[in-house]
Order: sequence, then C-alpha cells, then structure tokens
Amino acid sequence: MKRFFLPVLPLLAGLAAMMTSRSMAAPLTYEGTDGPARGKQVVLIASDHEYKSEETLPELGRILARHYGAKCTVLFGIDPQTGYIRNGNSNIPGTEALKTADLLVIFTRFQNLPPEQMQPIVDYLDRGGPVIGLRTATHGFKIPADSPYAKFDFQFKGEDFKNGFGRQILGETWVGHYGPNHKSSTRLEIVPEHASHPVLRGVKDAWAQVGAYNAHPIEGSEVLMNAQPLTGMEPTSPVDETKPPMPGAWVREYKSASGKMGRVFTTTYGGSGDLVNDGFRRLLVNACLWTMGLDNDIKPDNDISLVGPYRPTWHGGAKRARDIKPEELAGWDSPILPEEKK
Repeated sequence: MKRFFLPVLPLLAGLAAMMTSRSMAAPLTYEGTDGPARGKQVVLIASDHEYKSEETLPELGRILARHYGAKCTVLFGIDPQTGYIRNGNSNIPGTEALKTADLLVIFTRFQNLPPEQMQPIVDYLDRGGPVIGLRTATHGFKIPADSPYAKFDFQFKGEDFKNGFGRQILGETWVGHYGPNHKSSTRLEIVPEHASHPVLRGVKDAWAQVGAYNAHPIEGSEVLMNAQPLTGMEPTSPVDETKPPMPGAWVREYKSASGKMGRVFTTTYGGSGDLVNDGFRRLLVNACLWTMGLDNDIKPDNDISLVGPYRPTWHGGAKRARDIKPEELAGWDSPILPEEKK
C-alpha cells in the first residue's frame, strides 16, 4: 500500500507566515501635517485589562496628529492568531517604532512581552526618551524573576531598580485603590505652588471618571495636581470627606543608561471616559508637548477638541464590537471604537 506524506514543513511555514502577517500588520498611524509637533513621532502603547486604553490612546493620537502635526503610531495588545485587539494581551507588535520616537505614551498593565517587543522599550529608556504614563502603567509590567527584563516588574525587589519601571521611571508603582472604584469619581485640583507649570496652562475643572489610586511619588517628583475622591460618578458629586487629596499627576526626570535625563509625566488617571473632560484632555495634550520640550508651544487656548466619533465605553451603557482590528480605526472619521453589531 502506498503511503502519502503531506509536505509538513512548507505547511507549517505557511501557517507561521500567516500568523506573523496577522500579528505584525502595519501599526495604526495618524500622520499629522502641520502644527508645533510637526516632525515629532509619538508612539502610544495600549494594553491594559480594564480602563479601555485601546480607546483612550487612539483618540489622543488623533488629537496630537490632527491639531499639532505629530506622527502618532498606536500599538495594541493583539491576538496573534486573529489580529484582533485584545486589551491586556502580552503581545504588542510594532514596538520597534520606538527606535525613532520622540515620545512614548504608555498605558499597559501586567505585561510580560517577548524579547523582540520588550527590547525596543528598554533601548528607548536607555537613551533617555521622554515618557508619559497613564493609570495602570505604574504596574505596567509583571515579569518573572528569571527573565532578563525582570527589573521592570512592578514588584522588583532589587535596590538598583526597586519596584521596577513604575517606581523608577514613572515615579510610583501599584499601591492600591483609594476609595471604591466604579462608585467614586475624582476631581483633580491644581497644587497652588505649581500653578505656573507649563503642563497646567489653561487646565481647569479637570475631572476623571475613574476612582482614585493611592500614590506617593518618588523623591524629586513635582506634584502638579492632587486627586480628590468624590462620592459619586459625576463632576458635581460631593467630596468624600473621609478621603483627603492624594497626588494624581506629577512630573519628574529620570537618568538613563546613556546619562541623558528624560522628562516624565505621570497621572494615575486616563480611563477612556476621562478623556471626554476638557480639563483632563488639555492636561494630557500639554503634557505631551512638555515632555517633548515644546514648552513654548503650550498655549492656554490650544485646540484640544476631540477628533472623529469618540465613544468611550468604560462606564455607562455604550457597547462596542468585540472583534476589531487596528486598521479599522484608521483616518480621522472612523469611530473609536465601532459599535456592537446587532
């Protein structure tokens, strides 16, 4: 009896190529044409498990590109088999874009990336690139002790980089919630002695939909805004009198392996609903300009309007489609994110 053998190796190679093409599809990029950040490249990395970074960061990227002229590349946690955005996945293709980036905006949680995706982040930090960290980025990496990248873990014990990327780069690691999340929103109040800082120009009535975090920024940090927990989910909700204000946004510098100092802005807020608030949105846009050294281009009346249909789904009744690929968010007018199909 004749036996037939399938060409297994070519078949496996084809499958591998297909998976690679799905996971390594061209990243989502918004190309700016004119504005104070023209010629600047911003890489925004979104992969958390709860606060919808995959909604916040594409919209922030659109604003920076459309109104300020930056080239903004948005990277997501991706299912390598389907190419769909899967928030929280430790697979973020495209981090090599950081090689030429002028700013990293990171909103991740508990990531343990493969070496080819983690190394570009390390290289970027080693050269002292500016960093903006949002919400769960304080605990953006959860990496085993036997990994060559273990020191970036949010609980790293070594004295040379204690508490990892969060504490040593952003200024704080995960400490805990400060009040009931989903039941308590947060008012952000300017610290009077730092009211003249460029990041705060034009910022008023800042409010975050998400609840407060405990935070005690590392020595040398300059707290720009304190976070006052409220007893409800509206900007007008009463103050929680049992919760004194807690640091909610700060700036600092870190010293890189190259010896260069890198500017950092960190806020323990940034859920997708937070971006709807004009004050908070201006804070983030100003921070992006400041970290890139564009202090003189921060004007109190700069355009910070939303670009395209923005549909945040962290809180409330809005629903969205589950299976979305980054390319579906291309252009200025595609919804972030598409509605759930009925």
